[in-house]
Amino acid sequence: MKNSKTLIGILGGVAIGATLGILFAPDKGSNTRKKIAKKSTDATDELKEKLNSIANSFSEKYNSILNKGEVLTEKTADEISFENIKKINKFQ
Repeated sequence: MKNSKTLIGILGGVAIGATLGILFAPDKGSNTRKKIAKKSTDATDELKEKLNSIANSFSEKYNSILNKGEVLTEKTADEISFENIKKINKFQ
């Protein structure tokens, strides 16, 4: 979680820095606006990719934990059943 916050902070800083750099560069207003729009689009696309990567990572970890839980539940159920059978046989 800490890494994702750091990554988002860095990307936000890069986007703000690029925007300020363009604003203070000597160029026509129309060119500056086009550059800002392009940089914003690029930064947004990069952020979406990173967030999708993080979401996929969480999804994979969730599914892994879920599968391990199912295996553990089945194993426990099998052991409980086996223990009950042993106890029943012991009393007979």
